[in-house]
Amino acid sequence: MAAFNLTLSEPSPFILIGIPGLEVAHLWISIPFFTFYIIGLFGNFMLLFVVGKEQTLHKPMYLLLCMLALTDIGMSTSLVPMALCIFWFNLKGITVSGCLTQMFFIHTVSVMQSAVLVTMAFDRYVAICNPLRYGTILTNARIAKLGLVGLIRAVLFILPLPLLLSRQPFCAHRIIPHTYCEHMAVAKMSCGDITVYRTYGLVLAIVVNRSDLALIALSYVLIITAILRISSKKAHQKALNTCTSHICVMLMSYTPSLFSYLTQRFGQGIASHVHVTFANFYLLVPPMLNPIIYGVKSKELRDKVSKYTCRR
Repeated sequence: MAAFNLTLSEPSPFILIGIPGLEVAHLWISIPFFTFYIIGLFGNFMLLFVVGKEQTLHKPMYLLLCMLALTDIGMSTSLVPMALCIFWFNLKGITVSGCLTQMFFIHTVSVMQSAVLVTMAFDRYVAICNPLRYGTILTNARIAKLGLVGLIRAVLFILPLPLLLSRQPFCAHRIIPHTYCEHMAVAKMSCGDITVYRTYGLVLAIVVNRSDLALIALSYVLIITAILRISSKKAHQKALNTCTSHICVMLMSYTPSLFSYLTQRFGQGIASHVHVTFANFYLLVPPMLNPIIYGVKSKELRDKVSKYTCRR
């Protein structure tokens, strides 16, 4: 994994203390971390395997699920191995370049996942509001191109964050009260002027998160409008069922992310272990639950998974 080059010689490392105030319980806290991580890896790799093997699942919706699974794997893997080193072996040191690299990957994957959720909302909109043209509007090739655009967007938006911080002088106090290198926690270690960094981070949150949420909200307003025009109750239920999984995944992804962002910037009165716990929840729990949610709600996917797991 390539690390970001610093303008100065590599200084002394940062110290990640884990979950502040709960250090004595780190060993117990590691149990759900490890369990959720293993379940998430198994579920997401199983989804990738089944979709890859089954020709009948080579459809835009399942291609989007594979993209979501890849972001889930990347997100949890960027966090958990380092966190377990802290919890199990008390290995808390991380170099500045290593910290900036981890920060880049975590936030890039997060922005990429947001783009995938927007594309999934658009997929549901087309499927419900324009079903006859679904096959021509959303092809596998077009979904792949949208995924590539989402990845390029994530890299271009996030890359300035570690680059700006790499040019900052860091204070002697290098203790980060977190399990990973969260960008605002790292920025607070700087002794220099981080006004530009803070401003860019705020603009990034508004441009990326708020615009993505606005597009998702617009898609569902149009979907609800189309559903209300349907006279059949059975058709109502079927249309709503196609959106349930996406709504659950979206709420799990954006709610802790939004809470974490607000507490980081405005929640000075909130205990630090609460903020860190929610930040970890955002990176750990959705990757575990996403394949379960889609496996339960999608009969076609559930049947294909059963084909491989229930073989004698």
